[in-house]
Amino acid sequence: MENRRFILIALLGVVLFFLYQAWQKDYAPAPHATAQATAESLAAMQTDDDTLPQLSESDDDQPRIDAGDQRGASSAPKATAAGRVHVDTGLIHAEISLDGGELRRLELKNYPVSKKQPDTPLSLLDDRAGRLFILQTGVAGSQAPLVSHRSQFVAEQAQYQIEQGADHLDVVLTTQDETVSVRKVYRFYANSYRVDVQHQIHNNSSLALKASAYSRLKRTEFKAGDEPPFVSTFTGVGFYQQKDEGGDKYRFVKTKLDKLGKEAFETRQDGGWIALLQHYFVAAIIPDARQAGTFSARTLANGPVPQYMAQYVGPAQSIEPGQTAAFDTELYLGPKLQDHVSQVAPGFDLTLDYGILTPISEPLFWLLTKLHNLLGNWGLAIIALTLLVKGAMFKLSEAQYRSMAKMKKFGPRIQEIKDRHGDDREKMQKAMMDLYKKEGFNPLAGCWPMLVQFPVFIALYWVLLESVELRQAPFALWLQDLTSPDPYFVLPVLFGISMFIQQRLSGHQATDPLQQKIMNIMPIGLAVFFTMFQSGLVLYWFTSNLIGIIQQWIITKKLEHDDAVKAAHRR
Repeated sequence: MENRRFILIALLGVVLFFLYQAWQKDYAPAPHATAQATAESLAAMQTDDDTLPQLSESDDDQPRIDAGDQRGASSAPKATAAGRVHVDTGLIHAEISLDGGELRRLELKNYPVSKKQPDTPLSLLDDRAGRLFILQTGVAGSQAPLVSHRSQFVAEQAQYQIEQGADHLDVVLTTQDETVSVRKVYRFYANSYRVDVQHQIHNNSSLALKASAYSRLKRTEFKAGDEPPFVSTFTGVGFYQQKDEGGDKYRFVKTKLDKLGKEAFETRQDGGWIALLQHYFVAAIIPDARQAGTFSARTLANGPVPQYMAQYVGPAQSIEPGQTAAFDTELYLGPKLQDHVSQVAPGFDLTLDYGILTPISEPLFWLLTKLHNLLGNWGLAIIALTLLVKGAMFKLSEAQYRSMAKMKKFGPRIQEIKDRHGDDREKMQKAMMDLYKKEGFNPLAGCWPMLVQFPVFIALYWVLLESVELRQAPFALWLQDLTSPDPYFVLPVLFGISMFIQQRLSGHQATDPLQQKIMNIMPIGLAVFFTMFQSGLVLYWFTSNLIGIIQQWIITKKLEHDDAVKAAHRR
């Protein structure tokens, strides 16, 4: 029994370690920087930009953008930095800056920033004070930029709203100089988080131009106001990489933030996509699968606040004098909806990161969804899931509780062995093993229910952290967000009490003082630990404990009854 308890404690410690590692990765504070330094750094990011894209081709006449050239900006009517075009599609509200034609704000209207601010939509793209997450696009020329995210644009109107029944809405920005006339068209869709950007370049010069479009997503790591800490967590760069040059097989490569500085990459390939990943949401550049372009990602050293960039540079096109060429880019800026991500692009479902337990998390989410469709409440779905898991493990649980009951019955005999052999642990262990063998008892058999539950528990943690369908899902009473910690710590306290009751029902007191202290402290320690985790996760384990208590009580009473019947027959 001592060995089994030690193993269970060790296993629980391992699970808590992995949970803590995951929690620390998502909840850890950003690198320290003073408010003044942060503000200055972010201001620098928006005024003193990094070097503009250079194509990977070696020919001297290939398109490139020189950081010092501002072609495409000189002749256009000057716009102020505050000049913005506002776009409303029903699903999103977007803000496009006329200073650069950048998409600088994108609010997801169906996703509140937090339960405390139900009327404030979450901003996926954001350039407000202390934050930076923007989309920059342009067209590189062979000698200088034809149009860049530093060009000045004009728009026909400042407000756009999609008409009822319309499939899409086009927002047209224009600029021109002696070399080119440019129409930059943002296309927003009525019922989609897809956004298309097209640059229409007309060659006004007498020479052929060689040009290539570029798109880049740039951001810092930030957490918004009162929203749960993990909602806006930026987890890294996702890249759908071609396995072999010219081949049709791809693999998903994720680079975490702490490695991006050392593992910056630049790859030229056909098709694929690149994305900035965060829990629940994703921003991705998705070029035409038939195009060969250059993908890159790196950390930009712009002061105390790190800035991260994912970029795509498309294939070069030649624009003859008097001719017009179009350069298209597709983007996805929105939630990682389970029933939709696979339709966005090949392999896009891989942006849903369930960690190493994906083979368990995916069917777990599927089952939770079915239960939610049946019951209409995610909290009830988690309780029903717990019932199903406990039902599937009933035989194992029965073996565990029978084992506990037998151990309780063997308690006096085990204590007698310990008293007889004293400090001779070798003889004591041998005597106990002889007793187990004689009575047909395996003290480790009761470990299996806990072993089986651990993967389910950790998989549920990732489901709650990644599945936007469960984000801010209410249960009942005070539990109005199952993906955030219990605001009043009621569930963690109830969990601690249920664990204490389970220990007492087992009827065993460890003889080793250290083990006894650990067993006494564990319910309190776990209750405190779970105050930091999603209430849906604590609900699962608390419900599991309640079911276990009922099972344990019934099985113990049945065994006591059977023993009484056997004793009566012997008399």
